[in-house]
Amino acid sequence: MMKIKKIRKPWGHELLFARTKDYVGKILVIHKGEELSLQYHEQKEESIYVAHGKLEVEVGDENLVLNRGQNLHIPPGTRHRFKALEDSEIFEVSTPHLEDVVRLKDRYGRV
Repeated sequence: MMKIKKIRKPWGHELLFARTKDYVGKILVIHKGEELSLQYHEQKEESIYVAHGKLEVEVGDENLVLNRGQNLHIPPGTRHRFKALEDSEIFEVSTPHLEDVVRLKDRYGRV
């Protein structure tokens, strides 16, 4: 059994619950009004599922609103950002490229 790792973030936290050579599983807890950086991944491919809350999502040239029960696939090279319109929990399953983050904009000064 893998120990669940809690990683604090300026927008909330991540719970890393699965990590293998083939995939990673995380739960992102994003506080209302907070947002992740505008970013893309060169190799990482991810899919998200909104387990709780409501997100505004910038993906490519589109702006979407995802509600509880909705999901989204994000291929490598796709610019994206999540903003919590409500306190939100997001399940993320991705390829194992955790360090593959190219930040374009970030309100917390991490660019």
